[in-house]
Amino acid sequence: MNIEDSLLRLLVVAPLADRLDMVELSGWSRGAVYACVRSLCDGGFVESVPHASSLIARTRRFVLTVDGLVRVADTEGTTTEELLRNHPVSDEHLRLLVARLDPVAVIYRLASAIAVAARPVGIIWRRGAPQDADIALPSGSSLSAIRLGPTADRTSTSKRLYRFAQVSGGGAALVIVPDEVRMKHTRRLLADSPVTAFTALERKVAAATCENRVWRTPSTAATLNLRAILDCIGPRSTASGPDQRLRASEPAAIGYGGPEDESRSWLLPALLKPAEKNAVDLIFEWPWIRQRHVAALLGIRRSRTSELLQRLRHLGLVQHRNVGDHRRLTLTDRGLVFLARRDRVSFGALKKRWSPMPTDPEHAGDWRSVAGGRSRQLLRNIDHTEAVHRFVAMLARQARSRSLEIVQIDPPSKSARYFRHGPSVRSVHPDAYGALRRGDNTSHFFLEWERRAVRPSTMAARIAPYIRYFSSTRPQDDHGSTPTVCVVFENHLAQAQFVRIARQEMERTGVEIPLMVSRSELVNDKGPLGPVWHSVDGDRDGASFPLS
Repeated sequence: MNIEDSLLRLLVVAPLADRLDMVELSGWSRGAVYACVRSLCDGGFVESVPHASSLIARTRRFVLTVDGLVRVADTEGTTTEELLRNHPVSDEHLRLLVARLDPVAVIYRLASAIAVAARPVGIIWRRGAPQDADIALPSGSSLSAIRLGPTADRTSTSKRLYRFAQVSGGGAALVIVPDEVRMKHTRRLLADSPVTAFTALERKVAAATCENRVWRTPSTAATLNLRAILDCIGPRSTASGPDQRLRASEPAAIGYGGPEDESRSWLLPALLKPAEKNAVDLIFEWPWIRQRHVAALLGIRRSRTSELLQRLRHLGLVQHRNVGDHRRLTLTDRGLVFLARRDRVSFGALKKRWSPMPTDPEHAGDWRSVAGGRSRQLLRNIDHTEAVHRFVAMLARQARSRSLEIVQIDPPSKSARYFRHGPSVRSVHPDAYGALRRGDNTSHFFLEWERRAVRPSTMAARIAPYIRYFSSTRPQDDHGSTPTVCVVFENHLAQAQFVRIARQEMERTGVEIPLMVSRSELVNDKGPLGPVWHSVDGDRDGASFPLS
């Protein structure tokens, strides 16, 4: 088979691969692939769409045109109808893949790295299965790729991994996670699963070769590379064939660059630039945030932030809402659809929790009319919500000025920690979680911005979940080191009262909590990394934040 027919056949099973993916998956040289793709584009057999994300450099991704499908069918002695039903080249399937273009690109990088160690490999994209794709190996066995997106919560993650264990038939899985906290949670779930699984951070998978040791097993701290994984999985069950499709229309020309692009929501991953995608993710995580805080968290100028937000509003992904004296940002339902498609989560569930749209247009400014339950709660307590936004924005700005790496800053929805205490499952629900790094040292913290705990009984109730949490080994297991609990009060009297209650509770239970307290006026004046903290043991007044 000549190189043109080889690449056309590759695009039948791997649509939206870029030229670097084609080089590794096909085994042809880079120069030959680049020249051949250019010739196929000129001949009208393939077309391309641009793509870039925070993990994948700007590139162009290629799909077959109708003429390309006809040529493949003639070469293989089959019909275009058979190709459309048995491979992901129909118009319906291509739209699904384009809507998930960011994770599709990462999985192609993963398959390309595997191909270097064991060529040839096959890629079978899944639609309704818990795995995103199956990667068929030369030995006849397969590896399933499962990508967990940042919008997937603990429940949906658990259900998805459980479903995979039920249908995998003994196959092995490569599970891609967005951050370290989710990595530890996923590894705990997989430790009790019959599935042979390996986990890695998405940013490392996107850049790793088959030699890089970025994969971990659920129960050991050792890291593995793809060659070692292929050696240790041994013979496994073979992946089932491609899904049969009842609807399989010929692919319409994508026609990227036309005036109708912005109305096609499935094309948004190709339309948006990496900075715009980052802004969408940030506004989803911190609804009702002000523009100045978006600029601080993204680390860009306010003028650049205005340009990004204007573009996102034009696309219908972000909206401004006047709340009190300030304009605040939230995603629209179209923005939630964009994230739900990308991360393979239920739009209905996202909308029920996070939709900012009013249920009653006549009372659009009232928090009671907000459709999403969690979004409604944040708007109801908007003063508290803004205080947390201001804290993390100041922290991000100060950290960059002091050459600290911002490893992670999580909103309340991602900061909760669940753990077993006796026969029950307990939890802590801080207002934010963060991790800062300098060199090899990483500091973790929970933030509690306290406005309501003014009585001794309510203060004891606030500290009780942390007493239970720190009485276990979970703080160390969750973060690799013990996190600090930072509590900010509105006035000095409440701060002093809380310090006294916290000392009493720690002495009573014998559990030590690395606790630091401060007041809002000090934090707002000098910033979270300034000398504004007071330790509960009483020997450090005006202490600075860890690593600052």
